[in-house]
Parts: sequence; C-alpha cells; structure tokens
Amino acid sequence: MTPNGRHVPFGVPGDALLDDGALAPGPHHQQPPCRHFPECGGCQLQHADDEAYRDYLVSRVKTALAQHELETEIREPHLSPPNSRRRAALRALRVGTGAVVGFNAEKSHRIIDMRECHILRPELFALVAPLRALLSTMLQPKRGGEVQLTLVDGGADVLLKGVEATGLAAIERLTSFATEHRLARLSTDQGLGSEPIYEPQPATVTLSGRAVGFPVGGFLQATEDGEAALVHSVREVAEGAKAVADLFAGLGTFALALGANYAGEASRDAAAALKRAAPNAAVEHRDLYRRPLEPQELGRFDAVVLDPPRAGAEEQVKTLAHSTVRRVAYVSCNPGTFARDAKVLVVGGYSLDWVRPVGQFRWSTHVELAACFTRGG
Repeated sequence: MTPNGRHVPFGVPGDALLDDGALAPGPHHQQPPCRHFPECGGCQLQHADDEAYRDYLVSRVKTALAQHELETEIREPHLSPPNSRRRAALRALRVGTGAVVGFNAEKSHRIIDMRECHILRPELFALVAPLRALLSTMLQPKRGGEVQLTLVDGGADVLLKGVEATGLAAIERLTSFATEHRLARLSTDQGLGSEPIYEPQPATVTLSGRAVGFPVGGFLQATEDGEAALVHSVREVAEGAKAVADLFAGLGTFALALGANYAGEASRDAAAALKRAAPNAAVEHRDLYRRPLEPQELGRFDAVVLDPPRAGAEEQVKTLAHSTVRRVAYVSCNPGTFARDAKVLVVGGYSLDWVRPVGQFRWSTHVELAACFTRGG
C-alpha cells in the first residue's frame, strides 16, 4: 500500500513505485523460487525475504490485537524452513487422458498442475507425479477429487476423495500403488466416510516420544519444527504447574508434552487415540463449544492450554475468565479470533504477557501463534 492508499500487487516494504506505475524492487524483494508463483494458491509471499515475512507476521498479530484495544510484547517469529510441510490437501481433475494435481490457483477453482514445490516435504512431493498417473485412470472425466497427504511415522498417509474404488481391479490398482510407493496407509472416501484400503501396520505419529494412533484425516501441526516451537512456548507458560488441562487437545501434541492431567477433545477418534497413548490421563470426548468446562471444573488446574480450531474458543474463554486458573497458554491459527478471545480474558482479569507468531505455512498469509496469559493474586 502506498501512503495515499493505492494497492500495488507483489510489492514489499522498501520497494519504490515509479512514475509509470512499475515497481523498483527494494532490499526485501526476492526472486520467487517457484515457477508456479504467483498463480498457485499455495503461496502468496514468495517475493518477500525472511525479514519482510517476519515483519508481516508481527503486523498481522499487532493489527488483530489493536482492533480490540490490546497490545503486548510480540516475540521474534519462528519461520519453518522451505520444504518442511508434512501435510497438504491437493486438488485433482481428470483432463483428457491425463490428470492434473496441485493447489488451486489463487481465488479460483482452476488447478495448477504441480511440477515443483518449495513448501512440501520431498517425501510428499515425490508422490505427486505417480498420483497424477494413478488418478488419470481412476477419476471420472471432468470430475474433481481431493488428495490429502500427511507424513506419519511409517511414511505417507494418503486419503483420496472422489475416487470410485469399486471392484476388484480398482482395489488391486490402489493396493499395488500403495505397495510400490511404500505408503503407511491408503484410504478412500467416496462420500460416506473414509475407508482404509491398505495399512500394513497401524498408522502412528510420534508426539513427545510416544507413538499415537493417527486417524484417517487426522490433524497434525503443519511442520515438525513449527510444532516444536509451539510446544516450547506452551511449556514456558505451564512451567511449574502441578495440574494442567489441555482443551481442544487433538491427538495430544501439548497434553503429552506437559504430562497433562486432563484433556478434552471433540473428535471421538482423536480422543480415543490419545487415551490409548496416555492411559493415566483423564481424556474426555467433549464438545467444548457446546459444553465448555465450567469455572468449578477449571478450579482444580494451575494451567490451561487452549488450541482451538480457526473459530476460536469463545465459549470456553468466557468460563475461564470467571475461573481461578493462574496461567493460560493459547495456541491459535487465526489472529482475529485469538484477539477476540484475548479481550475476554483480559477483561476477566488476565494479563496478556506475550505472543509469539509462528510461520509454519511458509510464504502464505496464514499465521499461527502461541500466547501467555497470567492472573495475579
């Protein structure tokens, strides 16, 4: 944005706008590494160097907080390196005798046929070309599908949506594909729920040294090093706490790292997997939007961890604001809903001590963060 409000696409701070409307690149403007940029919707900021990208992450958090009249220390952001993302959802479409596989174009349903990628783990990108060949024979003409890729302990976990895997020949084709590429699991979803086709060993993901069963379509932090940065921040908040609750616990990324006494999670499959991995913890299958922990339930905990979906934790923070919990670690993937919830906690007597942005989705506008709230007295 120029001082008079004019928007110049693909400019970064330090660029100059020339009289003819062209951009003169400044010191923070870099050559995008990928041939698909800027068409591919997987990245929006490959033209910004790391310093400019870190400033962007900080700005997103500051702006969200300012909308609720909040400010605090914004710590140095953590950036995940290129080619480190271990999960992705790709689109697929049969075209003629072939197929295209990749991310959608920015603000479009058009699929960019992925020939290189600088964000995915190499183990996942190596599957794109074979999947293109497989789906050219299994997708219906002009009908789209989706490929969910997740890197777990035993290799790649692949979920195919929109693929009609009926009949012995189709099942054999999928099984041969999974065997040839040494997949950890291959599943299909034809609209009635996911069904594993190939899983030689139970799929697991290791969290804090424990192998946790990984449900089909389960959630992981996007990168291992981003997960480590978030865990480090949460541990700092909860340090010394004798009783910890992990709310919106998922598979237990934070519950296992902290040895949490209680974990609440709405997904039945995730809660069951966490219970098997941590039999000594009280793991409850509970919808915290409809039935948040009440102040009297929260009163037995010294620290609470929140890691809600993008919608935030509005109902749960309302009860937290009336509780005696001394410390709250809030992990968010949406600065807007985080700031809304932070305001509720601050009005309820908490201090927002610091926020650390985490750029797991490198070169994208997606911002994650960890924050520390404390209550005096």
